[in-house]
Amino acid sequence: MLKLLGAEFDLGAFYRWARRDPVLRRLTRELAGFRPPLAPDPFETLVGSITAQQVSMFAAFAIRNRLIERFGRRAEQAYTFPTAERLREATQDELTALGFSGRKAEYVLGLAQEPVDLHELAELPDDEVKRRLVSIRGIGEWTAIWFLARHLARPRAWPIGDLALDKAVRTLYPEAGDPGAFGERFEPFQNLSAHYLLTGLRLQA
Repeated sequence: MLKLLGAEFDLGAFYRWARRDPVLRRLTRELAGFRPPLAPDPFETLVGSITAQQVSMFAAFAIRNRLIERFGRRAEQAYTFPTAERLREATQDELTALGFSGRKAEYVLGLAQEPVDLHELAELPDDEVKRRLVSIRGIGEWTAIWFLARHLARPRAWPIGDLALDKAVRTLYPEAGDPGAFGERFEPFQNLSAHYLLTGLRLQA
């Protein structure tokens, strides 16, 4: 439960550091106490990222919910996310019927068969986590960095190439130039900075 609430993030240190940046100084006042929620299960995190590739968040949530209802275990008031073991029994046709593209269905089924111990990744440095994840078919750098950010709460995770973050950087920092390289400005708090910029942009909409 604490992971879901983002308890791993050190807001105090981040807020003290953010005082030097006018944009983040304002956002940390407006969003005081905001902790990005973390996904507690590594397999669920990766399946969710694959689901969200190149579709709207609305579509991704709809497909994810259908997957949970079809293959998850029913509890009293909700469903648990399907395990890798459960999805090994699924077929590509069953996943495409839920809204997955054929390619994404292959990726999810392949991930379910992967021998990589996803829980073991928490003990590894960032670069090694990325190296192991991108070796899995269907997982690229964007997904690997979001895994570092939203599951492992790694402080320096900066989602290079994320379209929403690129827009937030260009809107809030007109002088930014390349949003990917601009992440160096937020060392060593790239992860929290990214989430505050993304949330700050939504508040402006």
